[in-house]
Amino acid sequence: MKLRYFSHSAFQITSSSGIRILIDPFFENNPTAPVSADELSAEYIILTHAHGDHVGDSFKIADRCDPLFISVNELANYCIEKGYRAHNMHIGGAFVFEFGRVKLTIAHHGSMTPDNTYGGSPAGVVLSVDGVTLYHTGDTGLFYDMKLIGERDKIDYMLLPIGDNFTMGIDDAVKAVELTEPRVAIPMHYNTFPVIEADPHEFKDKVARTGTKALVLEYGEEIEL
Repeated sequence: MKLRYFSHSAFQITSSSGIRILIDPFFENNPTAPVSADELSAEYIILTHAHGDHVGDSFKIADRCDPLFISVNELANYCIEKGYRAHNMHIGGAFVFEFGRVKLTIAHHGSMTPDNTYGGSPAGVVLSVDGVTLYHTGDTGLFYDMKLIGERDKIDYMLLPIGDNFTMGIDDAVKAVELTEPRVAIPMHYNTFPVIEADPHEFKDKVARTGTKALVLEYGEEIEL
């Protein structure tokens, strides 16, 4: 399987069978995005919460390729009301799709749709695809239950914010890695806007001191997992 990072919190997972899963695809109003929404298609779109920089260009992409949205119940219903297909879930629940297992976790943040309706609880997501388990934390502050998440599902790759202000900063993100104990930590949600400027290499160096590997992905970079 492959993992591609687009900047901010946007990733694409491609399974060994070619199924494409986008997470929080935010491109058109993202000054750091290396691609446009028109260049991407997906069979599934996972939304961690309803803020505009996470719903992003989901509907524009969906108009072309009719993906199945996966999110918490309220946000899934919002997608359905817009005319799209969705699979409703909620915090603590898991479901096995054709590409693998998805489980939603808590995230400490907010969630309002771009037109200011309630978007349900913000969430993180644990995905198990092709024998690899990834934990995309979504937008969140540090919380001690990350330790439990790491114990329940041994995490291979942890994707977590470091930009501070709206989410964890670098030091809290390092502590989150210590709690979760992933095999590899990958920073996200930084440098998109001045208010969330952060140095991913500082994060990498601090994580290395804990004994965990950190990997800084360039915008647009794709790696084999």
